[in-house]
Amino acid sequence: MRLHTSIASLGALLLPFASAQSPGGTGSSNVSSSLGPDDNGFYWIYSEGLTAAFIPYGASIAKLLIHDKYGVERDIVAGFDNATAYSLDPAHPHLGGVPGRYANRIQNSTFEIDGETYHVNANENPTPEAPDGADTLHGGHDGWDYRNFTVVSHANDSITFSIVDSDGEQGFPGEVISYITYTLHDTTWDFKMVAIATTKKTPIMLSSHTYWNLDGFANNETNTALNHTFYLPYSGQRVGVDNILIPTGDIVANKQGSVNDFWSAPKQIGTDLQKAEAEGNCGFNCTGYDTCWIVNRGQEGPYDWRAEGGFVARLQSAWSGIQVDVYTDQEAFQMYSCNGQNATMPLKTSQGLHDDADFPRTIPQYGCVVMEVEDWIDAINHPEWQRESKQVFGPGGDPYVLQASYVFSINDTATS
Repeated sequence: MRLHTSIASLGALLLPFASAQSPGGTGSSNVSSSLGPDDNGFYWIYSEGLTAAFIPYGASIAKLLIHDKYGVERDIVAGFDNATAYSLDPAHPHLGGVPGRYANRIQNSTFEIDGETYHVNANENPTPEAPDGADTLHGGHDGWDYRNFTVVSHANDSITFSIVDSDGEQGFPGEVISYITYTLHDTTWDFKMVAIATTKKTPIMLSSHTYWNLDGFANNETNTALNHTFYLPYSGQRVGVDNILIPTGDIVANKQGSVNDFWSAPKQIGTDLQKAEAEGNCGFNCTGYDTCWIVNRGQEGPYDWRAEGGFVARLQSAWSGIQVDVYTDQEAFQMYSCNGQNATMPLKTSQGLHDDADFPRTIPQYGCVVMEVEDWIDAINHPEWQRESKQVFGPGGDPYVLQASYVFSINDTATS
């Protein structure tokens, strides 16, 4: 009975979102009973300005097609040409999936709820003392983006996936049922993630882990995304981390003009990477970004996250003219500048330049950008941040909800 009630509750939460107004327009309901996967295992959805493909593995986005300022169609997210390849890739860079049940890192792979300590699957930064890892990244070795979701609804402009995460999976307490809905309208990609704890209190934090290159990896001037302009208008602070990117508990100021200042004005991602301050900015021996910024909108009073102009992040390429404004109800934002890419990840046939030796058909270091809407990372180990109501959920209480809208437009303004 509890399972049926939980599913019904989730369905009620999801129904209004497909037709609710979000920045850029309104939704539609072009339902088709004949929709299903194509020969490559992709489920396609459409709007007037966007076309996208998704796969059940990780509830991942596999393609996002949009026309650039010249009218050329670009596929602006990294991935593979066939759905089967995602589960076979040993590197598993979390391509376009939903990390869960807890995104980002968990210090020492442990946390405490109501006086009880839980140990979850460790999968990052192995040491002699901890051969499996010193922490947990994106939910463990078999986190949500390693698993096949169920397609529960598919229309011309939307698709919904579901997953049931059992009690004890990867060490997390309690069963969790989750629905992930993606919708396209006009030039906007909406998504809503809902999860409910059915049996025990448990931490839940989700996100979308999409790798972006707004040039479709086809820029004939550079094969990196360091030319992309990034802007975080509400993010004058970030979560302080140690040299393996575990939060220390400190909330750090992004002083104007510093490497991590994207709030005072837009700037290209590569602008400050030659500064000494950039060395170690993304961990030990790492130059770049893998940073969680705080989204401080409340300082201006009550806000509607959907209000036009209230985006929390903007990514833009003057070369293609493609711009995306990110609207969300979440209060933190992670950006990763693909510091760990090393030209072993292939491009899709829909991307890049062909027959050009100067531009190999792989993704190099800094060749992409990951943007994650989420809550404050590892807050379950920092009660002083007072984020428990945002990250710990139990039966009979409110569900976990994440909402976001990615609004695309054309803007070829150059920024240094």
